[in-house]
Amino acid sequence: MLDDLVLFIDGEAIVIDKPAGLPVDRPRDRSPSIESRLDELTFGFQRLPTPVHRLDRDTSGCLLLARNPKAHARFQQAFEAGLVQKRYLAVLDGVPAESSGTIDLPLAKVSSPEAGWRMVGDPKGKPARTNWKLLRAEGGRALVAFFPETGRTHQIRVHAAEGLGAPVAGDPVYGRAGGSMLLHAAQLTVPRGSKPPVEATAPLPPSFAAAGFGDN
Repeated sequence: MLDDLVLFIDGEAIVIDKPAGLPVDRPRDRSPSIESRLDELTFGFQRLPTPVHRLDRDTSGCLLLARNPKAHARFQQAFEAGLVQKRYLAVLDGVPAESSGTIDLPLAKVSSPEAGWRMVGDPKGKPARTNWKLLRAEGGRALVAFFPETGRTHQIRVHAAEGLGAPVAGDPVYGRAGGSMLLHAAQLTVPRGSKPPVEATAPLPPSFAAAGFGDN
């Protein structure tokens, strides 16, 4: 049940720990999604909560939902203004050459009938910036913290693969598929003016421990 995954709740917001493999939006085949199960997150309200942002299907962790339209608009403005603080953790197939830095790589969408669509680094694309820090390296892999300043589609996945030369482990599009994709939205802080911010931390999923990176 989704109500077992709640990390934060008040009259305006809910943050859940979204499981990897569960999409936010309802797929065309009508398979389970966050959108199709919002009735599990009403907690006494008649109105269904609505997702404010998106996480990829195979990304786990902090997902913010608004409990009324005014809150949704205010949270969206915070995201668009770059005021939301996000911390992601990822295991990479490879070890970055530096210990920290900033990836400034605009992104554009490309598609083909054979391979479908994907995002690529493109000087003419939309601006995308991600700060990062190496936390641990072991066995040719690295645990890295990412702090995106923008929220482009697949941003961290492309920045890891193209910007650092080390794709997210298990990434079926930008890396080597196999096992769970090890990308986790670990922390989220959303300011609310004079009100206390929405703050949530999602514990690492078991897949990170299985890969040898379960203690950060």
